Amino acid sequence: MTFWFLLLLGIATYLMVQRSVASITRTPIWLLWLVLMTPALLLSGWTLMYGVKQPPPPSLIIWPSIICLLLYWLLFQWGRRSPGNTQTEPQTQTSQSAIHPTAESVPVRPIEPTEETQLRNCFPWSIYYIQNIEYRPQAIICRGQLRTTPIQAYQQIRANIEAEFGDRFLIIFQEGFNGKPFFVLVPNAQAAKAGSAKKPEKLTRPGLALILVLATLVTTTLVGVRIAGLNLTTISSNPTILWQGLPYALGLMTILGIHELGHYLTARYYKIRSTLPYFIPIPFFLGTFGAFIQMRSPIPNRKALFDVSIAGPLAGFIATLPLIIWGLAHSDVVPLTEKTGLLNPDALNPKYSILLGLISKLALGSALTPKSAIDLHPVAVAGFLGLIVTALNLMPVGQLDGGHIVHAMFGQKTAMLIGQISRLLLLLLSLVQPEFFVWAIILLFIPLVDEPALNDVTELDNKRDILGLLAMALLVMIILPMPQAIANLLQI
Repeated sequence: MTFWFLLLLGIATYLMVQRSVASITRTPIWLLWLVLMTPALLLSGWTLMYGVKQPPPPSLIIWPSIICLLLYWLLFQWGRRSPGNTQTEPQTQTSQSAIHPTAESVPVRPIEPTEETQLRNCFPWSIYYIQNIEYRPQAIICRGQLRTTPIQAYQQIRANIEAEFGDRFLIIFQEGFNGKPFFVLVPNAQAAKAGSAKKPEKLTRPGLALILVLATLVTTTLVGVRIAGLNLTTISSNPTILWQGLPYALGLMTILGIHELGHYLTARYYKIRSTLPYFIPIPFFLGTFGAFIQMRSPIPNRKALFDVSIAGPLAGFIATLPLIIWGLAHSDVVPLTEKTGLLNPDALNPKYSILLGLISKLALGSALTPKSAIDLHPVAVAGFLGLIVTALNLMPVGQLDGGHIVHAMFGQKTAMLIGQISRLLLLLLSLVQPEFFVWAIILLFIPLVDEPALNDVTELDNKRDILGLLAMALLVMIILPMPQAIANLLQI
């Protein structure tokens, strides 16, 4: 099990490092990866030598983590590219990320010198008084003074530019770090594709989606057989034991599938081009790495960004509730032992989570006492993983669903600050609940910068702000341990 855990963590860490820093530092990716993996390798070595019964000393967790994080930062800064080779201005970096899905080679100056007057005429002084135009390799940045509401300015300027230049540009409206909104014109690669002789990219591949669903059903069923306490080696002589793995498999796939369908259907509602949900089967661990969709066109505004982002965790959580309640009601109550923990489905202590404790008391009633743990039914295991998936996605960091949500609520600048604080708070929480340590380390290397919507200035309405705050409250209730006062009140 240790080998598979290290393999999974190693692959995830390498992909995140490659995605986040490969373009801005010359330090070899494998070296940065090795530094980040060192704490996990040390802990795994301790486990192999002394077993799980003897926990590692705190110094083996804290000091290697601090030293490796410092070494990672030093190596990153040592190889950091000069300003001439990378974008250093935050606004420019954001503009680049906005066109990442459609990035292609574009001219250094996206418009001809004779067209600048036409561009300036697209900005009426009573709407947005333009002061200067900056030309970048993949963007035209137009800065000035906003004279009306953001939504009216964006709609009017966009209409003017489209009337003058057609669909040559994507028009992005962002708020700068100085608080002043500015426009960015990005060459529209999708329009160029549409005008070429090439066939348009086929996004929906139902055949591939179905194959991945069936493959994931097989792998999660096999894992479900093991969770049910049966031996996989007996399958050849007794194939009927596969039925014992279906409750876990169907429960987990239902939660993950509904989560991604929430994203997909909301994206379709806003006419955002996206792929079908695709499952990722693996023959070990949980039986799957989850499911995903890819959006291939820009998000029009912060309202759409919010709705698409929150639809997945909300739909997944609604699907999780009846499954975990039913699963807990059919689970066994066992005595608390030394093996009781957050990640032990045979002896789970519900007080490790406020929400889990409340749901467990609702499902099990008086059978659950302060000296009780829970031996989870396979459906309850799937429901518990549903809560974990919901919490992970709601983390307000970068391009996670929670990062998109706080971006839509508070703007890009404030969202980056919230993300940084959240990463540090989770790292502190991992000192109390070590199960969160790996999670906290992974979040430290997820980029804080989120891709902007086309109209990234117009704010949300009050209803969405309240819904976003409720989503953050749900995150807190899942990851924080139950206070002893509440546990005493509920007698658990």
